[in-house]
Amino acid sequence: MGAKRKGGASMQKIIAYPLSVVYYLLFGFTLVVFHVIQWLCFNLFGYNAHKKSVDVLCFFLVANTYVLGTRYRIKNLDKLPVGAPLIIAANHQSLYDITTIGWFMRKVHPKFISKVELGKGIPSISYNLNHGGSVLINRKDAKQSLSAIKEMSQYIEKYKRATVIFPEGTRSKTGKPKPFAENGLKILCKYAPSAYIVPVTINNSWKMTKWGSFPLGIGNKLEFIIQDPILVKNRPFTELFEETEQAVIKDIN
Repeated sequence: MGAKRKGGASMQKIIAYPLSVVYYLLFGFTLVVFHVIQWLCFNLFGYNAHKKSVDVLCFFLVANTYVLGTRYRIKNLDKLPVGAPLIIAANHQSLYDITTIGWFMRKVHPKFISKVELGKGIPSISYNLNHGGSVLINRKDAKQSLSAIKEMSQYIEKYKRATVIFPEGTRSKTGKPKPFAENGLKILCKYAPSAYIVPVTINNSWKMTKWGSFPLGIGNKLEFIIQDPILVKNRPFTELFEETEQAVIKDIN
């Protein structure tokens, strides 16, 4: 039985090589085309047009993964509050977490707290991070990171939009959750006092890169579970933090 499973996994990996080549061709083409589209939308028509171009970009980035046999299950989209700042706090398993949230939760204008390295040299992605309302943090500079997160919290408080934070800090390569860090979430709660924290549980995204970046995993079903929103106002942060972490990890497979 063990040999049979091993043989099936080996065959799956062989099939994954050509499918991954096709995927990366589509992925690269999408990024190059939408870099131009984003530039035109932002410079000629402003934020709203740029936001729509990013929505369509995320749609194609999600659709590209169908080549790999990827499927998506998004639970409880109706739980997302509207007309209020949101702090979407999720476990982190791969870059596919970001594109999935960007597309399926587009109605709340999700912005990302990303590492500074992503802010240059990557078509479409770098442009959006620099012009779409997200912030870039230097993990080697704690003062700059905390200042950028404060800027983000003030932005979502003012415009009633959403920011996405992965409190684990780094991706889990096996799906097993890592301990949450407090600092980023604490600043967001402090400077966006009317926000809701929206815990999100992500399952199986790590399987997309279980063999590394090439070949990619195939035939995976990614699951995103939106948990009950938590109002920040008048709640001690220690309670908010514990409740958020428990809500995220309770449904991790």
